[in-house]
Amino acid sequence: MMPRASCSIVCYRSRREQLERLLASVTTARPDLLVYLVDNSPDDALRALAERVGACYRHQPDNPGYARAHNLALREAIAAGSIYHFVLHADIQIPLDAIGKLLAYMEQHPDIGLLAPRVHYPDGRLQPLCKLLPHPLELLVRRFFPLLHRSSGRLARYELHGSGYTRVMDVPALSGCFLLMRLEAVRRAGLFDERFFLYFGDVDLSRRVGRIARTVFVPHVAVVHDYGRGSYRDWRLLGHHLVSAARYFNKWGWLRDEERARINARALCAQQFSRGRRAYQPNTRISR
Repeated sequence: MMPRASCSIVCYRSRREQLERLLASVTTARPDLLVYLVDNSPDDALRALAERVGACYRHQPDNPGYARAHNLALREAIAAGSIYHFVLHADIQIPLDAIGKLLAYMEQHPDIGLLAPRVHYPDGRLQPLCKLLPHPLELLVRRFFPLLHRSSGRLARYELHGSGYTRVMDVPALSGCFLLMRLEAVRRAGLFDERFFLYFGDVDLSRRVGRIARTVFVPHVAVVHDYGRGSYRDWRLLGHHLVSAARYFNKWGWLRDEERARINARALCAQQFSRGRRAYQPNTRISR
């Protein structure tokens, strides 16, 4: 018997067809999943859709942000006795077997606090969402000088391209577009920091959970994410991004952050070790 599980989807003027597809997937894959649809839109046009699939609808027309919206669902899920909780973006597409596979993996690995699957664009390309803990200069170059960031090799380093995204690995910062949480670990580490309106809440949570449990990427389950990169197209979202970045570095440290350096060095060392193991062929004959 699978443990009690829940999920939360936070919406703000989300596309109805995307949301219908996602709700159909999660409720079909796991009919007993406790689903929370937290709607930060000005109107409650999605209420009927939520009620039709048996989701718990929570309307917050004042739009308190991503972190507060998910925390509303997390607190209710914890009170309801949920053991595991999925955090999902509305623009995610999930295969029917993904929910069960990820829950089974968490059951088999009690040292994991956060889990993320492999993520693809709709055209099949990989989204390299596993990242090191950010440095302010890294983010500055990445955002405003992307060609330099890519050509210097720092983008590949920051997004852990050397792993190939083909093996299970411990990751310093997982993406909040799709997370599976062990609620006991998240309860101990603390829920989303509500000072982060839209961005950096997942990085901050990964870091805190990573102090007491593993934060892990698994490649054998894949989902599709219609990644919009909103802050690259909307100046208001860019403003939210910059404010959240400042709050993150005020909290954890700007140029000097010894914990960041230690965590990132460990992740890069593990990546190099794995690449060395893949390169080693035990049946290769050594010439004398």
